[in-house]
Amino acid sequence: MSDLIQPNPQEVLQNSKTVAIIGCSANPYRTSNYAAKYLMKRGFKVIPINPIEKEILGEKCSPKLADIPDSVLIDIVNVFRNKRYTGGVVEEVEEWKQKTGQNPVVWTQLDVSSPDAELVAERAEIPYIRNLCIMVELDHM
Repeated sequence: MSDLIQPNPQEVLQNSKTVAIIGCSANPYRTSNYAAKYLMKRGFKVIPINPIEKEILGEKCSPKLADIPDSVLIDIVNVFRNKRYTGGVVEEVEEWKQKTGQNPVVWTQLDVSSPDAELVAERAEIPYIRNLCIMVELDHM
């Protein structure tokens, strides 16, 4: 993947304010819920994305990325789904990019990246961070 845009995770976190979490769970025992709570405590605006929930951690939950108003600026799309779905998630980000002109970083959690997702990101020139825990990276700042 020589043309995949792979930004520095620390710089991404330093320059970001809003994180959409794909696969965010309302279950406090799920890692995605803990990560959302952690990001909020660190000052990030979190937008939970989950088609089953209405609200997570006091934030309105959107069923999918496309349901977020175009005026909302998203810096990072953090993926907490099984890697078999990651290619489809990156396609959603590509549609968001075309619709809004925004180009958020796709951040895949540990073992969430996939070759097809990376190909979509490369083709669409979407910045892509593969298989890193966003909480661990924040702890190193």
